[in-house]
Amino acid sequence: MMSRFNQITNTDMNQPPPPASYSRRLLRLFLSTFYLSAFTFGGGYVIVSLMKKKFVDQYHWIDDQEMLDLVAIAQSSPGAIAVNGAVVLGFKLAGIPGMLVSVLGSVLPPFFILSLISLCYTAFQTNPWIRLVLEGMQAGVSAVIASVVWDMGSGVIKEGSRLDFLILAAAFLANYLFEVNVVIIILACGLAGLIRTLWAGRNSTTADRHSSTVGRRSPTADRHFSTVDEHSAADEGRGKE
Repeated sequence: MMSRFNQITNTDMNQPPPPASYSRRLLRLFLSTFYLSAFTFGGGYVIVSLMKKKFVDQYHWIDDQEMLDLVAIAQSSPGAIAVNGAVVLGFKLAGIPGMLVSVLGSVLPPFFILSLISLCYTAFQTNPWIRLVLEGMQAGVSAVIASVVWDMGSGVIKEGSRLDFLILAAAFLANYLFEVNVVIIILACGLAGLIRTLWAGRNSTTADRHSSTVGRRSPTADRHFSTVDEHSAADEGRGKE
């Protein structure tokens, strides 16, 4: 897990970008996370779709696979998925300053909005127009979440292995039919991925050892082939005589 996290968050610290472009990236990162956090209603899964459109489709800062890994890390870590995603994304793109800027951009909008709503909570609670607005937003949020599920699930089915598809189907059935706790499902899927990674690494190591053993001849074999070559050369010399 940690090796995959290091691979995802690998930023080339030995060759930092020019100060001007680095500052522009930090500013764009802050404005993007601030904008996404300000207009995200309905939970952390909604921001996943907006982050994909912004950072994958528009800016091309990360690819689809990195986005999937980012969501997996953010979801499996304690805390809000929006803040966790901002931490991983910011560190991936701009190191520690990028992480701080992303978290600041993600936290400020709900801080100001909730502070304002808390002052007028009674008026909002009894206002029928506010209730209608919230009901309409819930319908829109459901559509956005369905879009996220379709985009990310179809990518796993098309590009993943059979085991990926089985894990996806088992997680869905466990949550939808048997109402298994999401935390247990995530831990089980992570354990399955860890076992598969360790097994694949073990098979790869065994195959490398086998190929190196086959490609290396023993000293006895080298002396045998050398003797055979000498006899062949001697026979050729007698034939010419």
